[in-house]
Amino acid sequence: MAKTVKILGLGGSLASVSRSRAALQAALEGAERAGAETELLDIRRLDLPMYNPDDDEPTDAAARLIEASYAADGLIWSSPMYQGTISGAFKNALDWLHLLGGREPSYLHDKVIGLISAAGGTQGLQAINTMEFSVRALRGWAVPYVVPVAAAARVFDGDGRIRDDAVARQLETLGGEVVRVAGRFAADDSLHRQVECAEAAERVAVTV
Repeated sequence: MAKTVKILGLGGSLASVSRSRAALQAALEGAERAGAETELLDIRRLDLPMYNPDDDEPTDAAARLIEASYAADGLIWSSPMYQGTISGAFKNALDWLHLLGGREPSYLHDKVIGLISAAGGTQGLQAINTMEFSVRALRGWAVPYVVPVAAAARVFDGDGRIRDDAVARQLETLGGEVVRVAGRFAADDSLHRQVECAEAAERVAVTV
């Protein structure tokens, strides 16, 4: 019997009604329909303290974030776009994942990550790009399909419900794509990063 894939959603904002959180919930529902077990970590409810590298003992909230991220087969991240990038609260959550550096494997090694942003205007891809840099730094894999939600105030109503069917389908597709790729990684060790990186290094050596 195939292993049930575990997908962790991380995101939202400190706003009581968060469009990025609503988008994340929609993507997680898509992951569930694709057969995954899901969990949502809401930035607002986590109430994380600021990450301080001098404090090597995480708070309960930070420990929950760290352990849930490490245990997941895949993750979906969703951030609002503030001043052309991800929110400070979301970046702080990612900073706490630095404490995974001493694990074996370290950081988010071989975790498949889907990316969502919610922007007031049309430039949500800038926040997606920022998150993708963090995925690489944490040694994860970002799925190519991303959802930058533009003009989010028109896509969601005042209670955070999606009123744009096209965006709803995109978010469901993203959730399913994260489950599909995470399932392949979970089932086949030959797809893991160490093998891929070694093969990439060989290709680079030949072309240099």
